[in-house]
Amino acid sequence: MNHPSHPDTFHGLPVHTLVPRDTSAADGPAPVLPDAGSVAWRLDCLYDETPFADLWSEFLETVDCARVRALVIGPWWDDTYLPMRPVVETLAAAADGFPALRGLFVADVVSEECEISWLESADITPLLEAFPLLEELAVRGGGDLSDTADVLALRPVRHEALTSLTIESAGLPGPVVRAIGASRLPQLETLELWLGVPDHGGDTTAADCAQLLAGAGLPRLRHLTLANSEVQDAIATAVASAPVVARLSTLDLGMGTLSNTGAEALLTGQPLTHLRELRLDHHYIDDAWQERLKTSLAPHGVRVSLTEDVRWDTEPFDTYRFVAVSE
Repeated sequence: MNHPSHPDTFHGLPVHTLVPRDTSAADGPAPVLPDAGSVAWRLDCLYDETPFADLWSEFLETVDCARVRALVIGPWWDDTYLPMRPVVETLAAAADGFPALRGLFVADVVSEECEISWLESADITPLLEAFPLLEELAVRGGGDLSDTADVLALRPVRHEALTSLTIESAGLPGPVVRAIGASRLPQLETLELWLGVPDHGGDTTAADCAQLLAGAGLPRLRHLTLANSEVQDAIATAVASAPVVARLSTLDLGMGTLSNTGAEALLTGQPLTHLRELRLDHHYIDDAWQERLKTSLAPHGVRVSLTEDVRWDTEPFDTYRFVAVSE
């Protein structure tokens, strides 16, 4: 099962955290920086409580940003939590100075720094508009239900280069999913969405996924994750007859509350024998249906992953179901 974590690599490059000059000077000679295009540069304001504006200025001054291929934005607040919108605006405004940027991860934040359910976000459309050559975009967070929170938003876009889009959230708003479905992403091969729970703004329904699952704007999609939701059975039922499934090699419906109902829908819907892998980790499927899934698909070469059976042994497991990442 996936949990939010700091990646060691991003966009095929090792992640290197920029150490502010004041910090490195206090510990000795300033470190020699790696080649600008050889790493994914990570900016982390909690490292020594440096304001984002200062850290960003130092990054622009010390690194040849014209050659930067991947950028990871960690915690953007140095003491008091700040909204993410100014960070998105800063990145979009600086796009002309990053002609080689192909990978961008915004909000690489783990629970020790801020719970994912508290991690406010912003409209990420300007990032896709400002970086037309971007190939990989990852975003973590989403916002909550308070009146003052900035929530994740997206407008339908056309982007000719994007091959991978990941949104990890404890509460993904339905309009974001609908916007992805209405977008034209002709090169997108990997789409990973953590849908989350209503308590944290995750109001996505199977109906919100309809246009995405039709796949008209995603002709090259091969790896689809619709995970971490309380409506996983409904999602599985929609997937079972979705046109996009025929072109997939990997399908992930894990991290949520998938039960026998969803398992039956998958097996009685369109054939899944063309898949390379079906991931249903963190589930509520009983032993009999787990066996049916394996015996129906494994002989065709499909790897069926059913780790983290989270049914409770001491009471009926259908009285309460929880997703993998809700806080």
